[in-house]
Amino acid sequence: MASFSSAGSGQEDQVLVEEKPFVRTLILNRPKQLNAASYYMISRLSELFLLYERDSNVKLVILKGKGRAFCAGGDVATVVRDINNGNWKSGAIFFRKEFTLNYLMATYSKPQVSILNGIVMGGGAGCSIHGSLRVATENSVFAMPETALGLFPDVGASYFLSRLPGHFGEYLGLTGARLDGAEMLACGLATHFVPSAKLPSLEAALHTVDSSDQAIISAIIGQYSELPLLKEQSAYHWLDVINRCFSRRTVEDILSALEQEATNKVDDWIHASLQSLKKASPTSLKISLRSIREGRLQGVGQCLVREYRMVCHVMRGEVSKDFVEGCRALLLDKDKNPKWEPPRLEFVTDKMVDKYFSKVDDEDWEDLKLPARSNLPASAISKL
Repeated sequence: MASFSSAGSGQEDQVLVEEKPFVRTLILNRPKQLNAASYYMISRLSELFLLYERDSNVKLVILKGKGRAFCAGGDVATVVRDINNGNWKSGAIFFRKEFTLNYLMATYSKPQVSILNGIVMGGGAGCSIHGSLRVATENSVFAMPETALGLFPDVGASYFLSRLPGHFGEYLGLTGARLDGAEMLACGLATHFVPSAKLPSLEAALHTVDSSDQAIISAIIGQYSELPLLKEQSAYHWLDVINRCFSRRTVEDILSALEQEATNKVDDWIHASLQSLKKASPTSLKISLRSIREGRLQGVGQCLVREYRMVCHVMRGEVSKDFVEGCRALLLDKDKNPKWEPPRLEFVTDKMVDKYFSKVDDEDWEDLKLPARSNLPASAISKL
């Protein structure tokens, strides 16, 4: 019989722990909020991952979500409320803790199996994609929708998106396009695809593991895995077109290339991409493209340090207040009609973009200081 533990009621129940002799399963438990990651959840996950890394009896950590989501993202509504109350630094503390957890997972010395049986977006991707083994199902829905919120793909996304095939990462990061489980497997965001009906059997098999050998654990997952077919309308079938368009130097060039493709083809994904780009924050689009491009040449730690600078500038709102406006329009008032400022791509200058990549001019602010880690990854994305 599994042993479940939590520290009590309320906040403490946001992360449940299932204990087996050599395996710990952590369950994100805010199903009504689609397991949106609160500050408490991030702190608790950090504490537990460090505890298990030091415990020689723990060979494997499994992470999953309760309900229909793995994790739909970070709890940005709370961050925006603090910004509106004049306290952007509270948000900085949230992101500092979250990015440090992302780095811990990316450099973890033991296998982490993330079971992505549902929605995995934004901060949920940060809690899973950096881990070593990522199991998608037919219920998986992946997206990095930040440009629609006036933010940018953070949580180390400039590292893992830039390492997807071709320029598929730019496509995902700029448009916020959704992927299903088969597409996640095809592009490498998932390492395995297991039908949800087989998950109980898979978990039962993993609970018997007495090894931290990733190849052994991968082989166990492989016994329950399938190779799903990509749906006919999947954008991944059009990777050559995506590469042709999203390899362009500027967001304006990408839009122009897509519009040219749209005159020659009637594929739904092209029109959906154009609509998404035209609705997104112009500032977000420009800083996101530069972030992913820089991520191609940086390690995961460098990406997180840079993204922390960027997110602090976003919260301060000295160049643009699009983050607060995007969250108002999509998450709070839900009128889905954000008023971006600047309102057009041509009004977002290179100097404005540069600002997001500079240190924050505040005497109380400092760069993200990541802990020393010995298990640096060769790549966040590996097909096993």
